[in-house]
Amino acid sequence: MSAPERIPPRSLTPPEPSELLALGELTVRGQVREASNAVLYCTVEYEGHSAPCVYKPVAGERPLWDFPDGTLAQREVAAYEISEATGWGLVPPTVLRDGPYGQGMCQLWVEVAIGDGEAAGDGSDGSDGADETDGTDGTELLALVEGDEPGPGWKAVGFAEVGEGRTALLVHADDVRLRRLAVLDAVINNGDRKGGHLLPAAGGRLYAIDHGVTFNAEDKLRTLLWGWAGEPLPDDVLEVLRRLAEQLADDGPLCARLAKLITGAEIEALRDRVAALVRTGVHPAPSGQWPAIPWPPV
Repeated sequence: MSAPERIPPRSLTPPEPSELLALGELTVRGQVREASNAVLYCTVEYEGHSAPCVYKPVAGERPLWDFPDGTLAQREVAAYEISEATGWGLVPPTVLRDGPYGQGMCQLWVEVAIGDGEAAGDGSDGSDGADETDGTDGTELLALVEGDEPGPGWKAVGFAEVGEGRTALLVHADDVRLRRLAVLDAVINNGDRKGGHLLPAAGGRLYAIDHGVTFNAEDKLRTLLWGWAGEPLPDDVLEVLRRLAEQLADDGPLCARLAKLITGAEIEALRDRVAALVRTGVHPAPSGQWPAIPWPPV
């Protein structure tokens, strides 16, 4: 009689999401076909615990002429590092690791909340800490409205063509979470903040994804979140930015981690952007030198 098969012991304490992503075994389950680069839906398993995730191999990236240095995967991880440094937790846990198709970015899948607590689509890290919102139920973040004014609880972005020669006003929620994300995007110089990158999760959490087009040393900010342009930054946000500036010091651990992901010139430009936000104390406005809103906007 053969010996019974040994079942690996299950750890009673679940690993941290980043540990699970970095050390777990990746199994490809499918592919996100709509993406312009290779995006694979996977499960990751470690010490008896598993979770859904996204794996974007570097081998599946299309070259970008204006981002000649580094990779999309490295910049995605750098965006997570900055998000964590702010304490806002806006970017899902993200690591750089080897996978079935070589090195790439691995990010926890975020389960998207729909309506009253239902969920579909994208995986949550299970963390708590919902923020207060202004004027929305947490899932309505963008809208097209008639008229010239956004209405209570909304901020105007601009007018958009909706067909047959008609236009409508594009608005986003006047929401604490979105406001923090607008600041994060200004810090990381996000060149592609679209509506489809906003993931409202269970418990009132908001996550944001797709941060490969970031950290350029030149100003590339393109976003749908211009509603606060020119307005004073809240005091708590300024305090976060001051702490972030301290963490970006040359001899700090955050800077050491970023140095493995983006160039020295990009780190210096990152410091300059943080310093400018603290110095001016206001949300940035479009420069007028190029389109300020990404296309397509979703």
